[in-house]
Amino acid sequence: MNLRSKKILVTGGAGFLGKHVVRKLVEHGVPEGNIAVPQAEDCDLRFVENSRRAVRGNDVVVHLAGVTGGIEFHRQHPASVFYDNLMMGVQLMEAAREKGVEKFVTIGSATEYPERAPLPFKEETLWDGFPEKLHAPYTVAKKMLLVQAQAYRKQYNFNATHLLLTNMYGPGEKIEETSFVIPMLIKRIGEAKKTGANFIDVWGTGRATRDFLYVEDAAEAIFLAAERYDKPEPVNIASGWEISIQELVELIAKLMGFQGEIRWDTSKPEGQLRRILDASKAEREFGFRAKVDFETGLQKTIHSHGY
Repeated sequence: MNLRSKKILVTGGAGFLGKHVVRKLVEHGVPEGNIAVPQAEDCDLRFVENSRRAVRGNDVVVHLAGVTGGIEFHRQHPASVFYDNLMMGVQLMEAAREKGVEKFVTIGSATEYPERAPLPFKEETLWDGFPEKLHAPYTVAKKMLLVQAQAYRKQYNFNATHLLLTNMYGPGEKIEETSFVIPMLIKRIGEAKKTGANFIDVWGTGRATRDFLYVEDAAEAIFLAAERYDKPEPVNIASGWEISIQELVELIAKLMGFQGEIRWDTSKPEGQLRRILDASKAEREFGFRAKVDFETGLQKTIHSHGY
């Protein structure tokens, strides 16, 4: 599909990932006038009439809008995380089918994998168990969009694909106490330096590992999938590289010039112990490979937050 001649709806296009996806579309030659970005305050996609209005006149939908956050956010808001994500996605896809949209790209999550899936996570093992319970309201809602996409393809020949996105980081992500791990660590270290504190508190033991992907790489992967991938099976979008939270904290502290103590609060949850994705299918199917070196990406992220 040549996206340059298509009208494209990007839900969540004003958000962290969405801004980078919109920028990537323009970089690849899509006219800005062909990209629609609905605003949440004017277009609540939990209501079907808004979904129908949003998709009208568009050829492609990239569904990025979602309600999510770090471990603490998911712990505090399980009901709204489940309901909002499910209703937005299900109704938007149905509206897109009704209006004759040519392609629908849903953005899922690496947390959809079973808690004890073999490492690295491969797409074929996605249904081999239940996901981590803490994130289940979010991950089950997202996983239902994969079920919907495959069902719609089978019954209606509707071209919908599902991408399993790993942990992202990069410039433009909001920093607050319920954020994902990298912005939260930047905030805590930045505040410690500002106040002269000689320690920071970090949840867990530091043994948990994650696969982090720079946001510009994620945006490139989404563009490539939207343009080149037309199959029903989900695809991992990841770096394929693993780092422990302890190593992550030490690296961010080094880059920010913080030499204080790292205090591990083992009474707090740290989530799934290991999470690393096999990224080979994305390269094989539509030519995506992460390009941004992790330390370089972290430096850009830290600098973007004024540190």
